[in-house]
Amino acid sequence: MNRNFIASDILEIAILEMCRLKAGKSFSPTDVVQWIYPQHWHYFLSEVHDSMMQLYKAGKIIVLQNNDPLEQDTLSNGPITIKSNPKTS
Repeated sequence: MNRNFIASDILEIAILEMCRLKAGKSFSPTDVVQWIYPQHWHYFLSEVHDSMMQLYKAGKIIVLQNNDPLEQDTLSNGPITIKSNPKTS
């Protein structure tokens, strides 16, 4: 199996689990990779962003940039956070 496929699936599950644990509070995508890959988290930053965007496009999470909901499918500069979508929780 392709490592990126496995990482992506694990990261999507981890993002959704962190949404559940945070109960409506926002968190950073970096928090997710540091949680599941504590020693090598920096290798998975692009993968966690990809997984985050897939979940966002599917309507499963809300992505915030500079504390405002993302209104397009691309990220610009500024801090990114994730929170659960109450419509799908």
